[in-house]
Amino acid sequence: MPRQIFQLRVSLAGVRPPVWRRVLVPGGYTLDRVHRVVQYAMGWQDCHLHCFEIDGTQYGVPDPDDGLPLRDELDTRLDVVVGKSSRFRYTYDFGDWWEHDLVVEDVLTADPDERYPTCLDGEGACPPEDVGGPSGHRVLLDALADPAHPEHDAMRDWLGRPFDPTTFDAGRASTLLRRLC
Repeated sequence: MPRQIFQLRVSLAGVRPPVWRRVLVPGGYTLDRVHRVVQYAMGWQDCHLHCFEIDGTQYGVPDPDDGLPLRDELDTRLDVVVGKSSRFRYTYDFGDWWEHDLVVEDVLTADPDERYPTCLDGEGACPPEDVGGPSGHRVLLDALADPAHPEHDAMRDWLGRPFDPTTFDAGRASTLLRRLC
């Protein structure tokens, strides 16, 4: 049977301007690898906890000490838990609480000449780590956009680099995906 490729649209909930990615992922990937795809495609640094929620079941990295009913993402293949038109959620950083809506837009047959995973398209820069979730992201954008904002200098200094919320490079994301996933 030919290898199945899932076309996923990953959208960051609660942020403006919109931040989303369209990626092609092998259906045989386990959820821990899908986690890495989301991390690298979005632009996160993978320094916080995460979990998936699919049809009311949570998947992630189980911790026997916390007692949470979490299924092991290492044991769960994408093509077993979702199909075409499925919707599920990925949450990253339980402090900032970044929710990502994932939709399986299509299930395709793998192109033997293509390398997977790959990022086809997207929009918007990933918010900086530890900015305070969607509300902190809004404060950051407002402060950076207005030199007269009382937090403009502090936010610019905290960020330590230029930040354009509209910038996204699908080619760079694909390079990271192929190298790191």
